[in-house]
Amino acid sequence: MTSETAALEALLFAAGDPLTKEKIAELMNIGVIDALKLLRQLENELVGRGIILREVSNGWQLSTRAEYFSLVDKLSSVVSLKISTSMMETLSIIAMLQPITKVEIEEIRSVRVDRAIVKLIDLELIEEVGRKPVIGRPILYGTTENFLNVFGIKSINELNDQQT
Repeated sequence: MTSETAALEALLFAAGDPLTKEKIAELMNIGVIDALKLLRQLENELVGRGIILREVSNGWQLSTRAEYFSLVDKLSSVVSLKISTSMMETLSIIAMLQPITKVEIEEIRSVRVDRAIVKLIDLELIEEVGRKPVIGRPILYGTTENFLNVFGIKSINELNDQQT
């Protein structure tokens, strides 16, 4: 491991949350292209180790390799993200059809979704993204960066690509 990739690894580890290539370049005082090269180099150096480098939303972060998650999970005393079936159905509809109103979600699910929406907002998985330009101007909902991070998705377009 080079000193540059070691420095990048330390930076990503300390950050916890994803860092953009631009932020990495700024922090390491290098160009964006050099930051991308270092990210790819670190990614290769982590092959076969307990952690991986993942590109999520618009950034990069270190993450536990999937096969070790259950082991690492035993250490966690943090309350896990509990999502009911109702909330997951509502979240799925929002993710696939965003931006979408509460009424549109209720038409699809045929049930009220007030509680699910409030809980998903509390968990920072969805947010208000605007108002629909119709009478009454209902709130439009969409997913958040946190949604992408929690589900390990690079961009919402990945969901649309899998649908086709």
